[in-house]
Amino acid sequence: MWIYLLLPILTLSFLLIRRRFSYWQRQGVPFIPARFPVGSFDGVGVRNHPSQLLAKFYRQMKGLHPFVGVYYFLQPVVVVLDLDFAKTILIRDFQYFHDRGLYYNEKDDPISGNLLHLEGSRWTNQRKKLIPTFSSGKLRMMCPTILKVADNLKVSFERYVAERDEIEIKDILARFSTDVIASCAFGLDCSSLLEADDEFRRMGTKVFDISGWKLLKLFFVFAFGNVARRCHMKLIDEDISQFFFKVVRETIDFRKKNHVHRKDFLNLLIQLKDNGELEGSNEKLGTLTLNEVVAHSFVFFLGGFETASTTMSYCLYELSLNEEVQERARQCVKAAIHKYGDLNYDALLDMPYLEQCINETLRKYPPSTIYRIVTQNYHVPDSSIVFPKGMSVMIPVYAIHHDPEFWPSPELYDPDRFAPEECVSRNPLTFIPFGEGPRMCVAARLGVLQTKIGLATLLMNFRFSRCKNSTEPLQYSPKHFILTPVGGLKMRVEKIQ
Repeated sequence: MWIYLLLPILTLSFLLIRRRFSYWQRQGVPFIPARFPVGSFDGVGVRNHPSQLLAKFYRQMKGLHPFVGVYYFLQPVVVVLDLDFAKTILIRDFQYFHDRGLYYNEKDDPISGNLLHLEGSRWTNQRKKLIPTFSSGKLRMMCPTILKVADNLKVSFERYVAERDEIEIKDILARFSTDVIASCAFGLDCSSLLEADDEFRRMGTKVFDISGWKLLKLFFVFAFGNVARRCHMKLIDEDISQFFFKVVRETIDFRKKNHVHRKDFLNLLIQLKDNGELEGSNEKLGTLTLNEVVAHSFVFFLGGFETASTTMSYCLYELSLNEEVQERARQCVKAAIHKYGDLNYDALLDMPYLEQCINETLRKYPPSTIYRIVTQNYHVPDSSIVFPKGMSVMIPVYAIHHDPEFWPSPELYDPDRFAPEECVSRNPLTFIPFGEGPRMCVAARLGVLQTKIGLATLLMNFRFSRCKNSTEPLQYSPKHFILTPVGGLKMRVEKIQ
């Protein structure tokens, strides 16, 4: 009897799925074929990194249309193939694409209500409050805090160099990023560089551990966000959320009771929480709640923990393979320190070739794909196509950064691509590691400052070169959203006498 009930259900499901997977064909848009249940993203998270899979789609379809249709599970998704159309989405018609479409659930998971995930007027309001905290003056104020952590980075490398012939640098630089964020965003004198089992480092590692069921949960909440909210699903594990709430709450209480004022990001958030404005400014920005302070501190942690450390790691990896480029970067650092008398904020702003190395690293190893969601029905210019509200849009940054039309020999590491005379004639949309337009990363300059400090400290004191376990070419883990090398990044490190 049951088979007579099951058969029509299966038949109906098959017909609905087939119709779903014919969406782009019915729209007359070039598309990547889909397979149930993963859609066009076969093997993602298991065999393929999302950025490399999108780059494959980009190479297959570029030139046929300004965008290509794909399927993320059962959801039709737009993948942008044309720089002018990317500019339309990010800048010209931003009002139709102002949200990222990333999952958040403030009611059940307050820590997810941060600037990275928020949408609509909530995002606009919070962005207005936070932008002044990343001004040049505020970065100058935080610079000594980061430089102090860099002293521990030097000590840590000296210890490793004395103990072994080759070093896996990614873990050490992730610890440096952890200590910088702990100090700037949470007001803690963290010591993960010197202590192997530091709790802050352990929690940070746990946040980015997305293997197994966590990976499936992430795919589900981003594909079916409304269903996930109705099921009260949380993006962040409860113990991680409680840890960050406890750290921020206790730090705020301690500072108030002991009249402690530190020159860090948390102090700026406390000023907004208590007064709705920053010291020395008459601009009323509006107050923050404790939940918002924790959420913004947490996203500061997310951005710095992985992105800055990964960029530093890849930069040193490339410099270890290109020792002439490395020496040129070292001389650039030395010249700036000689000019300004010390490694300070002014010296860091005057290291043009080191900045070219960082930019070339971000080109070759961009942090992420750009995600947007259609916030109201959008009629594509000069066509009959309409993107319905709620449709996701992906701009494949890795593919654009490796397009030989814009970057000849894209796999070659060449910082001279970012010499001033080269940048003048280049379309700015060919280099978008931090996004573009109003939703561009507000903390990008702080991330670059942290990266510069780490690299300048190491280049002044150490020389990096290939070792027998150096990997060429690199393979990327499919289980990380940020490009993460399988097996780490090993190299020979020598102390400069």
